[in-house]
Amino acid sequence: MNNTLKLVISIVVPQLLGGLGALVTVASIGSWYQSIEKPFFTPPSWVFGPAWTLLYLMMGLAVYLIWKSQHPFKKQALVVFIAQLVLNAIWSPAFFGLESPILGLVIIIPLWVLILICIRLFFPINKIAAYLMIPYILWVSFAMLLNASIWYLNL
Repeated sequence: MNNTLKLVISIVVPQLLGGLGALVTVASIGSWYQSIEKPFFTPPSWVFGPAWTLLYLMMGLAVYLIWKSQHPFKKQALVVFIAQLVLNAIWSPAFFGLESPILGLVIIIPLWVLILICIRLFFPINKIAAYLMIPYILWVSFAMLLNASIWYLNL
């Protein structure tokens, strides 16, 4: 497979998965999410779309840099990336679709761990790819705090 196709796939797949999650989220934002208690540091809803779009773009570029490399541990790094992407994709349906902050936590904690492992695996293969993942883990750290706070405030 040529690198141009790898780049397109690397960018499109995370965006598509994010878009599917957004469909579930949008349906819940106007109803359930508005009715629950949220912490004081909850950003406005409009922030999430642009933030995730940029993060998915950075993730796509990162995985492209790994995919096109010839490093012997590339396959292991790609498997972990795909695993974290799957958890990322099921978080919105769990949290918003099922209206379950606790299930969201059950998913976001291992998601955070897999992102950290991904960064660690990416670093020796391509440092830029690892650095591109740092805003993502920072955002997921914030999302995890927000998720935990929502769960706690709505016990």
